[in-house]
Amino acid sequence: MPNIKSAKKRVNVIATKTELNKAKKSALRTSVKKAELSLANGAENSVELVRAAIKNIDQAAAKGIIHSNAAARKKSALACKLNKIG
Repeated sequence: MPNIKSAKKRVNVIATKTELNKAKKSALRTSVKKAELSLANGAENSVELVRAAIKNIDQAAAKGIIHSNAAARKKSALACKLNKIG
């Protein structure tokens, strides 16, 4: 446990940011999973779900939650799956 006041504050701030980042990353994973399931099942709204997932991926990369190369990889995989179903 830190003794200095500013170090104590940093511990609290980091804990708060960690919780927020975990929640955002979980929501990102959920949106990608929904998009992939809709593509696998051939659902009618798969294009909208893929668009939403790509938007979430871009936002997460902009905030630094995931690396930009990881974001590009995920977007590319979704786009390839979308193109395969036509």
